[in-house]
Amino acid sequence: MSGNEPLPDPPAPPALLARRSWALPSAVAAKFDPDRGPRKGGRRPRRTARDWVVDFACFGVAVVIGMVGADAIGKNPNVSPGIAEADQLIGALACAAIWLRRRWPVGLAVAMVLVSLASDTAGGAAAIALFTLAVHRPFRYVGWIGGLSIAVVPFIYWLRPDADLPYLVTVLVGVLINASVIGWGMFVRSRRQLLLSLRDRAIRAENEATLRAEQAQRLARESIAREMHDVLAHRLTLLSVHAGALEFRPDAPREEIVRAAGVIRESAHEALQDLREVIGVLRGGGEDGEASGRPQPTLAALETLVAESRGAGMKVALDHRVADPAAVPAAVGRTAYRIAQEGLTNARKHAPGAEVTVLVSGAPGEGLTLSVRNPPPPGDVPKVPGSGQGLIGLTERATLAGGRIEHGSAADGGFRVDAWLPWD
Repeated sequence: MSGNEPLPDPPAPPALLARRSWALPSAVAAKFDPDRGPRKGGRRPRRTARDWVVDFACFGVAVVIGMVGADAIGKNPNVSPGIAEADQLIGALACAAIWLRRRWPVGLAVAMVLVSLASDTAGGAAAIALFTLAVHRPFRYVGWIGGLSIAVVPFIYWLRPDADLPYLVTVLVGVLINASVIGWGMFVRSRRQLLLSLRDRAIRAENEATLRAEQAQRLARESIAREMHDVLAHRLTLLSVHAGALEFRPDAPREEIVRAAGVIRESAHEALQDLREVIGVLRGGGEDGEASGRPQPTLAALETLVAESRGAGMKVALDHRVADPAAVPAAVGRTAYRIAQEGLTNARKHAPGAEVTVLVSGAPGEGLTLSVRNPPPPGDVPKVPGSGQGLIGLTERATLAGGRIEHGSAADGGFRVDAWLPWD
């Protein structure tokens, strides 16, 4: 294993790293590329090109160190020729065992600790096995086996003293070599874990961005749906009421028929224009009302709404106690306008002929209060389709604006809608 790979800064996207998986260790590549994960039967992921290069390099390092050790053991006067030959044979077998280091890192490391007691030639293979253990296994394995490998160093040089260096020096050098190998392996493992953590962070960031985009789209769709309901329901209710009047009173005076037809024509024209604006917003990617041709209504347009309802035949009493409607924040005024619009629409549908009272009051710091009330209808109520979604939308609007809304039956049997909105 080599710990010289540069850590990506900033981290590359997971998809890019997956395409470069040939340059990653198989254990890391399997995390980035699911196709490299464990195959059927629980077998290990296939080796990458980097794995093969590293394995050959580790085998070559073990062989080179083994050859140096074999030369030194052959020249050591403290070791007999028979023991030197056995040492070299054990070292050759230890180098061959390097190819098993990925499959059994713990077992190979333990075996190399025992082999190192009998063979100086196996020193390179023992170091590679110890490094592999530190890279592939948690510290609880490295601590025990690494401590054991350091503990046997004095026994190794006691059994086969070095011919040139003092005993204490050789022991110190052996301990430093083992500690350096363990530290290097743990460093490589920590960098791999950092790489995987950066990959997980990138994936989580992508998922969170996707969720935020989906949530924004959902909120935008809900907002547009509420806007379409609030805008079109008012117009279409006028169409339904006056068309129903023409249907049930075909013998009405000509003036009433002409007026009802005019209201129907005007309402249809306004509904088409409002629908065109909403579709324009959808096509324009969520641009505001001013960019789409007409500004969004505010509290200053409330009198126009009441006048429009009166022109359609409704009895509406407006009590406007706000001295300067233009001073009301645009978002608060727009919410109040929609609440009044929905209240008038419901009164027209469910209490035709009843006089509707609209009360608006408030001041900065106190908040804006809006009340829409109507008594019971004076006669039979024609069947007008409705789903009750308008009141749900009003509640959401008021909540998003930081206010509150209450609606329900009044004491006299009519209906009321009371709202309070913040006005800082």
